[in-house]
Amino acid sequence: QKVMVLSAAQSPAAGVTTDCNYRTTLRWDLTPNQIKNMTESLIQTIRKVYNNIGSLDVEQVSIDNTLKALANAKLKYAAQRHVLDFPQYVSTSKEVRMASTKADKKLSDFDVETSMREDVFQRVIALQPTPVSRTFHTVEMSEQCGNFFSFKEVKNVSKLISDLSINFNQNMNEENTYLTFTEKELSGLADSYLNGLEKTADGQYKVTLAYPHYYPLMKRCHVAETRRKTETAFHSRCKEENTVILERLIELRSKMAQLLGFSNHANYVLEMNMAKNTNNVACFLDQFYEKLKPVGVKERNYILALKKRDCAIQGRAFDGQINAWDLPYYMNQVEQVKFAVDKDKLIEYFPVKVVTEGLLSIYQDLLGLTFKHVNNAHVWHDNVSLYSVLDTTTGEEIGQFYLDLHPREGKYGHAACFGLQPGCLGPDGKRMMPVAALVANFTSPTKGWPSLLQHHEVETFFHEFGHVMHELCSRTTFSEFSGTMVETDFVEVPSQMLENWVWEKEPLKRMSCHYKDGSPIPDNLLNKLIASRVANTGLLNLRQVVLSKVDQSLHTQSQADTAAVFAKHCQDILGIPATPGTNMTASFSHLVGGYDGQYYSYLWSEVYSLDIFFNCFKKEGIMNPKVGKEYRRVILEAGGSVDGRDMLKTFLAREPCQDAFFQCKGLAKAET
Repeated sequence: QKVMVLSAAQSPAAGVTTDCNYRTTLRWDLTPNQIKNMTESLIQTIRKVYNNIGSLDVEQVSIDNTLKALANAKLKYAAQRHVLDFPQYVSTSKEVRMASTKADKKLSDFDVETSMREDVFQRVIALQPTPVSRTFHTVEMSEQCGNFFSFKEVKNVSKLISDLSINFNQNMNEENTYLTFTEKELSGLADSYLNGLEKTADGQYKVTLAYPHYYPLMKRCHVAETRRKTETAFHSRCKEENTVILERLIELRSKMAQLLGFSNHANYVLEMNMAKNTNNVACFLDQFYEKLKPVGVKERNYILALKKRDCAIQGRAFDGQINAWDLPYYMNQVEQVKFAVDKDKLIEYFPVKVVTEGLLSIYQDLLGLTFKHVNNAHVWHDNVSLYSVLDTTTGEEIGQFYLDLHPREGKYGHAACFGLQPGCLGPDGKRMMPVAALVANFTSPTKGWPSLLQHHEVETFFHEFGHVMHELCSRTTFSEFSGTMVETDFVEVPSQMLENWVWEKEPLKRMSCHYKDGSPIPDNLLNKLIASRVANTGLLNLRQVVLSKVDQSLHTQSQADTAAVFAKHCQDILGIPATPGTNMTASFSHLVGGYDGQYYSYLWSEVYSLDIFFNCFKKEGIMNPKVGKEYRRVILEAGGSVDGRDMLKTFLAREPCQDAFFQCKGLAKAET
């Protein structure tokens, strides 16, 4: 994609048909055969445009017959692609999911094909140094690369990488392991949790490895053996097949980087990011690690003392170490012991319906928007809702979003925002309306029990909806800069910044009430929750350092034993061994989902998100609509059409700094 800036692969979104006003009709009822035929038709249509451009006499190329023709083709591609490749994540039909996965492979192969069209490439560079849009500014770098690599070889490697990445994700989506436990083996878990579990014929509880089952068990179950079995299964998901895939991907990515003249894959993907290279990433992570290290030591010692006490009470032998299955449980214990946060009580105040209404209300007030539920909308499942988004001042409809919040068999297993159509200008100057979907896996309601959210799930909801707003508020000219198509180490800034609202009293009150009687969350419980934000700061952030360094290590090598690399960093940085026989990286979907060599972006982005929050919103009022609208204008509307650092400087009215980041973590200010 970096080699050929005009690649169709850079289109971030998709629809089906558009009328003259670019209001999209998205179809979610396509049959496997329709998906297949539409995929072939789309490829043929776009290939014809590339063939026409590639056959132009070099002396006759112009902005209109080359750049504009390509831009229009990419927009057409963007208006049709994701209706074909998105169903693999959400469809209730396995046949449709399989057809969508096959479509994704064909379209991804086609992306590689278009990105490697040397004939088109030569006609684009023939326009240089004609002043053109920023859309095509990286073509000079492409020209340099073109001097020393084989298009055919890069094309072949790119297709292999694309196919393997899709296979990795497909394995994860279809993963359906479950364990069975007696009620005694699930001691410590609330009735609301147990009531949401299916039972076997002999009365045991079925615990899947989906997030709503896994995380509460790991945090709350008193039985260490139950936690050990569950953690081992969770970090063995797709181990056999995905370990092979990931290790092959590492080899291929290294080969690709070398073909393009880069020392390693990480340096290749970082060149277009804010960090620029692996040295800067390493310095950032090392600086953070040194500040966190003593905090982590204190927290580990405290947890060991809690575990030793438990072992004495229960009459178990104390092994003198924190195991992987101990960590979530005792981190939860820290919150209860140090901050007296009653999680069983807290969850009762976060029914998903109330949280959703409160969240939508907060975003509307903050950003000057109005959300309207679309009745009888065409959706892919009965539990999915569609909303229309209007600018409150003008009444203009600026986008639409879907909410798909509960788990299903075969559904994407994490929480994410999927862009389905970009917000950009069409060839006639009319704006295409952006569309996005928020897909999550919050506990499903059952008979007698509503869906209740843990506070960290409320935080996840806020985070992913921040991405949705980034997609929908975008007002760019070109599709490749729409919404979240920004530098990877900037893309999390808007969503992470908005996470802060779930740690503030006013927003928390707006999106909570008791599921039985509607009573407000008590102030003492609220205050304890807010105070607990600094709980486990060291270990939580050290784990992010582990994952970031694992990613950097894997993508600065030409081959790797992924399980061994993960285990080494866990031991060296966290001081906690990975469970023997597991391989967390085999289910580390970020490594095949666009964060390869870039997982550090979560910590990097947090530096800027906290700078924005504490120095703008916290200072002026977290619900101040003036600040919110300026944030929407400067950060969200720009998409990727402006460099991240330039957006930050404009909004902050100064250079960004790390002080708020370290202060929020309870650490000293960063050295200047």
